[in-house]
Amino acid sequence: MENNIAKKVIYPELSYTTVGIAYSVHNEVGRYSREKQYGDVFETKLKEAGIPFKRELKVGDTGNIIDFLIDDKIAVELKAKRMLVKEDYYQLQRYLQCLDIKLGLLVNFRSKYLSPTRVVKIETENKTKFV
Repeated sequence: MENNIAKKVIYPELSYTTVGIAYSVHNEVGRYSREKQYGDVFETKLKEAGIPFKRELKVGDTGNIIDFLIDDKIAVELKAKRMLVKEDYYQLQRYLQCLDIKLGLLVNFRSKYLSPTRVVKIETENKTKFV
């Protein structure tokens, strides 16, 4: 059973390391900082871990900017708000589509208990489905 789950996880080592960094940031900075502060500490910890990334990357010609692109494989969107809403998930799904990336992580640092959400690129025949 465990091996089947591991085979289904996209970029397991990289995604687990990235989530671990998010937990570390949450423990260090706390719940009530601004999104930019979380991003700055997140960036520092990525550098310390030697993980390649791009910060505040333009998403195609949409005018949107994604917070982090980890190793050109994982899109990371940081939030500092009371609760996530559907639009936050839709936003990350659009980024995945535009960047043609399989996995995104949505991290809301305002939560008492950090719970990063994995968002996987959804595709259907000829059309993309946003969930």
